[in-house]
Amino acid sequence: MRCTQAIIYSDNLRNNINEIKKNLKKGVKLCCAVKADGYGNDAVNSAKISEEMGASYLAIATVDEGVELRNAGIKTDLLLLSPCCPSEFSTLIENNITPLVFDEEIISELNKIVSDLKHSKHPVFLAVDTGMGRIGCLPDQAAPLAKVINNSSNLILKGMITHFAVSDSITPENKEYTKEQFTQFKKACDSVKKAGIDPGIRTCAASAAAIAMPEYQLDMVRPGIILYGYYADEVTKDYLEKQNISLNLKPVMQFQTQVAAIRPFNKGKSVSYGRTWISTKPTLVAVLPVGYADGLLRRNSPGLKVTINGKAYPVVGRICMDQCMVDIGENNTDVKRWDKAIIFGPKDPKDKESSLFDADDIAKMTNTISYEVMTCVSKRVKRIIQ
Repeated sequence: MRCTQAIIYSDNLRNNINEIKKNLKKGVKLCCAVKADGYGNDAVNSAKISEEMGASYLAIATVDEGVELRNAGIKTDLLLLSPCCPSEFSTLIENNITPLVFDEEIISELNKIVSDLKHSKHPVFLAVDTGMGRIGCLPDQAAPLAKVINNSSNLILKGMITHFAVSDSITPENKEYTKEQFTQFKKACDSVKKAGIDPGIRTCAASAAAIAMPEYQLDMVRPGIILYGYYADEVTKDYLEKQNISLNLKPVMQFQTQVAAIRPFNKGKSVSYGRTWISTKPTLVAVLPVGYADGLLRRNSPGLKVTINGKAYPVVGRICMDQCMVDIGENNTDVKRWDKAIIFGPKDPKDKESSLFDADDIAKMTNTISYEVMTCVSKRVKRIIQ
């Protein structure tokens, strides 16, 4: 087996789900986001664990993601958060995937295909755009569209959904923006009720709002990044503790490889494409068989550091498609060929073999977010489920 791997710690995912559930009000449902291959953490394993731990829904982004889960035996309701095209509607219906609808054209086309397939009424969620600006009807269009759904012969309104744009920010102006989004969503849901239609499951809170703003939990929350062990931007562990909220997360993925070669470098010798790094003194360079085709992005050099035997070493030169190079210093006897090199993973100060960097640390080094760090780990990196 290739030495470049992503170790998936299932018990850490279970821990995170339990931590989330501790913070939910009684009766609030859980929709676990397993889209984008479970944020890189293996969608099928994430779905199976979420299912066994009582999730009411699993959130996906494409119809193909839903088909993969159904083929793996997942029975839990699937909520499709991104639009799909009419050519996918039949597959969506046959795999019992619940889509978001937000205009009459989509409602009409979906209703027709359900009829053509002679299926019973298919569930949909009405998406409301309260300020994210991506998809959804405007709040004052919610009631008229709910009537269209209600009057269609083959669809049933199962719920209403919106998405917050800045709920992971703790600035006063962004908190106020989130509050206004929530107010608009409540108004939309109430207008549907006043029209004599049950709005179904109302959901607006993802990772940050679900924990930091419990008043926004409504009927169901949709945690994503916190499932996989990372806090949502400014809603950090320290911030939550100051609000007397306990959420003890554990990173689920460890991205690792091994030292494939150790090469002596004299002063003035360069490494990799473009000769962007030239040794200023004699040193040793370790070659790691991991590169941007694995998710270790080219733009991460320089700046990235990896952990080998409990010490941090800088990546030097440009990261290649399949390899990268690390400066381990002159006369280094601590690093040997085939030693484990950890890109990121759970940090445990008591464990000398633990990583010094998690995905948040890598994100800070490379000016991005932990979401991207994990989802960039490509499919050619074998997921080892533990």
